[in-house]
Amino acid sequence: MIEFAGEFQIGDNIKPLDPNNVSSIVTYGRYGFPMDNQSTGYSLIYNQLYPFEGLQNYTSGIIHHVRLTGLRPNTLYQYQCGDPSIADMSKVSYFKTMPVSGPKSYPRRIAVVGDLGLTHNTTSTVDHLLANGPDLMLLVGDVSYANLYLTNGTVSDCYSCSFSQTFIQETYQPRWDYWGRFMQPLVSKVPMMVVEGNHEIEEQAGNRTFASYSSRFAFPSNESGSSSTLFYSFNAGGIHFIMLGAYTAYHKSDDQYKWLEKDLAKVDRNVTPWLVAAWHPPWYSTYKAHYREEECMKVEMEDILYKYGVDIVFNGHVHAYERSNRVYNYTLDPCGPVYITVGDGGNREKMAIAHADEPGNCPEPSTTPDKFMGGFCAFNFIEGPAAGKFCWDKQPEYSAYRESSFGHGILEVKNETYALWTWHRNQDMYSTSADVIYIVRQPDRCPVTDNGA
Repeated sequence: MIEFAGEFQIGDNIKPLDPNNVSSIVTYGRYGFPMDNQSTGYSLIYNQLYPFEGLQNYTSGIIHHVRLTGLRPNTLYQYQCGDPSIADMSKVSYFKTMPVSGPKSYPRRIAVVGDLGLTHNTTSTVDHLLANGPDLMLLVGDVSYANLYLTNGTVSDCYSCSFSQTFIQETYQPRWDYWGRFMQPLVSKVPMMVVEGNHEIEEQAGNRTFASYSSRFAFPSNESGSSSTLFYSFNAGGIHFIMLGAYTAYHKSDDQYKWLEKDLAKVDRNVTPWLVAAWHPPWYSTYKAHYREEECMKVEMEDILYKYGVDIVFNGHVHAYERSNRVYNYTLDPCGPVYITVGDGGNREKMAIAHADEPGNCPEPSTTPDKFMGGFCAFNFIEGPAAGKFCWDKQPEYSAYRESSFGHGILEVKNETYALWTWHRNQDMYSTSADVIYIVRQPDRCPVTDNGA
């Protein structure tokens, strides 16, 4: 649980708050019973500092992190956050715990959304998402888009265009506070798991990155053996989720890859039959925007995800919706994952509309590498329908459905074999689905490396 206290400050003469001035306490109990339980956590602040004339510095309000333990699975709880000693408590809110891990036990509905931001489209997305009544929410990167605003609060849709001589992009941190208040009706009752996007990098002097992301959210990094907030894993009923970081080192010699190997080796598919991965930029996308941008990450990690039988992959980054058929190495494969891009949550930037396979839309290969991680791996295809070319001449076989509309997705795992995926466009009623498919596991046909086998 996370609760905020004190107001942020932005300007030339900021004075950080003292986190020790208020306690981090949550009182809670099962719904219908007294709130007799109490847990104490810790608090922190973070700063966004720019040693340049004309840029305003920022210091956050006090951010409280409290871990609740010993909760019963699949149970409704009520809780309050604050400091009882100074009579400063939040109103009573409610949340439901995840079901116990097991092959017959799943959250009823899991909402998946990416590139959310804080726009009119965000409002529609969140309204529809709430109406679908999720038990869990995955946010696959690009949260507040604070880095599209200057420190005076004005907009800069192309910072590098306007300020080509600067080596650090300023970011308007109050957007994070506005976003948190806007999301409170949802995240106060629905658990949310977040993985970082490129708009969370937010570079500062001294090479500091991801300060707001790592301060404002809670991650089961220690519990899953990870050394970083940028990659971790967790269980929700019979699903094992792997949250990977595309903006931190991912090569086979790096900590993230070594952690991934250990994490996958420990997964018991008899307990958690479903294996779902998520990270921000997609490997399989047919849109011109960000086309083959993360080829280097794909080259490093696709084989191990295939080896361990990942069932579904969720991504954002491309501001549109796309669902693949099961695919591996750009080829249809009944044992490969289904890749789903949901970078259509309501972002501050434009929708992706052009497809790379349409005439005149294939990007110049030299423009495609991710600028933050560097490296270039996206060469021309050497075999298949696109052999000798950088792009297909028509929609690839692996691309099953694509549409440039804002929306969100709902995953409903029915049992160890079937999962229902529905994508909801903002322009439809929440009960209307634009894309519907059952995703079917076939462990007999696709045996995997499995600690529980």
